[in-house]
Amino acid sequence: MTSRTFRRRILQGLAASGLITLSLAAPAQTWPSKPVRMIVPYAAGGATDVVARQLAAHLQQGMGQSFIVENRTGAN
Repeated sequence: MTSRTFRRRILQGLAASGLITLSLAAPAQTWPSKPVRMIVPYAAGGATDVVARQLAAHLQQGMGQSFIVENRTGAN
């Protein structure tokens, strides 16, 4: 390995560690910050709608965030 290649690898390592350090210093955002919309591509009242609403209720309790189930027939 030449000294030029060695220097290049050292600089690449320093640059990578600097980028990692900058990404760790970024402020964390709470997710989600708005209500989450779950789109169900079938009509309301079907089995898929019931499962989606149960899932939304479970996620809402676990995450403390509101989940909205929207039925849009033909949205698939």
